[in-house]
Amino acid sequence: VFQAADVPIEWEEHYVGTEIDPRTQSFLTWESLESVRRNRVGLKGPMATPIGKGHRSLNLTLRKELNLYANVRPCYSLPGYKTRYDNVDLVTIRENTEGEYSGLEHQVVRGVVESLKIITRQASLRVAEYAFHYAKAHGRERVSAIHKANIMQKTDGLFLKCCREVAEKYPEIQYEEVVIDNCCMMLVKNPGLFDVLVMPNLYGDIISDLCAGLIGGLGLTPSCNIGEGGIALAEAVHGSAPDIAG
Repeated sequence: VFQAADVPIEWEEHYVGTEIDPRTQSFLTWESLESVRRNRVGLKGPMATPIGKGHRSLNLTLRKELNLYANVRPCYSLPGYKTRYDNVDLVTIRENTEGEYSGLEHQVVRGVVESLKIITRQASLRVAEYAFHYAKAHGRERVSAIHKANIMQKTDGLFLKCCREVAEKYPEIQYEEVVIDNCCMMLVKNPGLFDVLVMPNLYGDIISDLCAGLIGGLGLTPSCNIGEGGIALAEAVHGSAPDIAG
């Protein structure tokens, strides 16, 4: 694609290892992480971690090691590709480093497991700031904070408090708060109601795939992970699909 577009890109290629790298505790090599840190931009192919094998998630390793705090997925109707909707034009911005995906799980006693949801002021302010900055820079009119603070009053309550704080700095951008279950219903009824959506990690994982379904599937949706200092790691949204390989 880059060659056809006549874009002079010099590539550094790094492959996922076949053995655990003790420096990263995953199949990702230290050299691949350093390459992204040095170049500040990367293009990642689909990667999968075996379920229940005790390996650290490859994608989680990337997010943690490179501090990729915001996952950005533009979702828009494509001309010539017929779906139920032809007016989809929204962006999901997902907090990428904490929440239920903090990797803090343990067995309390046999038959009882516990998973911790971590929400911090620092991470919430950071992703909210990015969402509003993105909206302003791209001529967007509204930011919707997606939450479940009516039930998770402490964690999602803190996330909303941070979003409200940032919203006050952007009076030109409309701001609203939408409970996640209502958001799902509204998206499938009329996706044109939304513009930019910002949300904690788990909700973003779910909502962004739902939005991909509105325009035809995961194969039609781009994705980019944004980190501190301008690091950007673009990727395919879909997985490695080993069951259909070949």
